[in-house]
Amino acid sequence: MAAFLIWGFFPVPLRWLAGYASGQILFFRISISLLLLLLMHGVGRRTTVQSVWRQWRSAPAGERRRVALSTSTGGLLLTSNWLLFIYVVNEVSVQAGSFAYLICPILTALLGFVVLGEKLRVNQWVAIGLSALSCALLGVGEIRTLLMSLVVASTYAAYLISQRSLQGYDRLVLLTVQLLLAAVLVLPIAQLLGAQPLAGLHDTHLLLVTGLLSLGFTVVPLFLNLYALNVLPSGTVGIMMYLNPLVSFGLAFLYFGERASTTQGVAYGVILLSVVLYNLAFQRRMQPTNT
Repeated sequence: MAAFLIWGFFPVPLRWLAGYASGQILFFRISISLLLLLLMHGVGRRTTVQSVWRQWRSAPAGERRRVALSTSTGGLLLTSNWLLFIYVVNEVSVQAGSFAYLICPILTALLGFVVLGEKLRVNQWVAIGLSALSCALLGVGEIRTLLMSLVVASTYAAYLISQRSLQGYDRLVLLTVQLLLAAVLVLPIAQLLGAQPLAGLHDTHLLLVTGLLSLGFTVVPLFLNLYALNVLPSGTVGIMMYLNPLVSFGLAFLYFGERASTTQGVAYGVILLSVVLYNLAFQRRMQPTNT
């Protein structure tokens, strides 16, 4: 819950960089986040890193391939999600970015059913149907916004699903490997994405804000999110994601002064109904365990 509450306020510092290319923001967010994690491991987590390496090396060949594939896939999906989200918030609207994470819990639950075989109740299937209806409403005259939101949501939902298979490994070490892979991926194509690394090193505003994004809105919430996946089903973690867009929607209307059409308002209401419906089903299922 803490991770998604933090991410809800992400559009505020991101909008401070509205004049920068999405690739420039992505490059420094990845680079600074990676440096922070490497510093953290180097100072106080060397033993943990060595333990994870020995654990992976001593695992059966099938498990080693699975962990390597899930980690590399996660790095690719995370990088894609970051780039797309930065572009959507700064070039389309905060609402579009918020809607992406409003439908992401439903997509995560659906992918959990298809890929991982996680069970869905009747209420949850109805919630998925309502979310599809909201997408259809938004698609009326807003097809570009809808498609951008769907792509952003799909990349993060797929990221959550890909990480469910990494049980038993230190999440912070895996996150570091993923960001290292992201850096290797982004560096060769930095200029194609609009990034100017050397020029950015002399931009104090860019460095300070991307530093805030890296520590406060990347390393800390991502670790909390990945840690939760150790014990919670991906659908449960996904449904908690509604906290993120609810905060962001509030910011869009109250802080950024954005407006919504009647059709958009109805679509947002339908998706909120689907989230509540899914969550109520979850609460009933979990009640016997709590007692």
